[in-house]
Amino acid sequence: MDSNYIKIILKKVKKGEITVNKALEDFKDLPYKELGFAKVDVHRAIRCGFPEVILCSGKTPDHVLKIAEQIVRNGSDLLATRANKEIYKCVFEKFKTARYNEQAKTIVIKKNRFKKKTGMIVIVTAGTSDICVAEEARETAEIMGNNVKVLCDVGVAGIHRLLKNKKELSAAKVIIVVAGMEGALASVVGGMVDRPVIGVPTSIGYGVSFGGVAALFAMLNSCASNVTVVNIDNGFGAAYVASLINRTK
Repeated sequence: MDSNYIKIILKKVKKGEITVNKALEDFKDLPYKELGFAKVDVHRAIRCGFPEVILCSGKTPDHVLKIAEQIVRNGSDLLATRANKEIYKCVFEKFKTARYNEQAKTIVIKKNRFKKKTGMIVIVTAGTSDICVAEEARETAEIMGNNVKVLCDVGVAGIHRLLKNKKELSAAKVIIVVAGMEGALASVVGGMVDRPVIGVPTSIGYGVSFGGVAALFAMLNSCASNVTVVNIDNGFGAAYVASLINRTK
């Protein structure tokens, strides 16, 4: 099941032996690219709507580069998360269009997969200390073809700052709330809108915040029925799910 297999399928489509939809179904089961240390899922965009994303944590710069080469060679956009500057420099030497967001720790190579942006995802942060996680969410949502607006530093300690943005919140199709400390902001936002709210607890806080566990538990116990929650500091996961919701009609 390699490039020859693809050619056979395409010939069948051309001859009318199978439909385009049947060919796409067959392509969904195509194999990965074997690199020895990694198996790159080069057909994930066909199955799931977006290419494989590289989590750089624990990977060497050379490993990240080799995985990135396979993804870009496949004609896909590239998103790498939790990347340090050393990894970025290695990728940039090969791909001069690579862009690094130091706050988000993301690397992006845009191939214009999504030329037309859809819907609106609003990302809300409780404090400025949560912006790094919000930036990871923003980079993810934007490369997945969404319109994105970020509202920073509107936490419950100064609730009037949030209330002034009711219009922006109501215009969103999905809202991502990024908050540490006690994580109360997700419930407050959930109680203001008729939209899905995805809570992202962050590891920001003192003492008994337990590295974000307090915020996680608070969001999981939210009394706002439209709030769902991802893992601590997982801006990427929140934006990915928000993008899938945003695509639904």
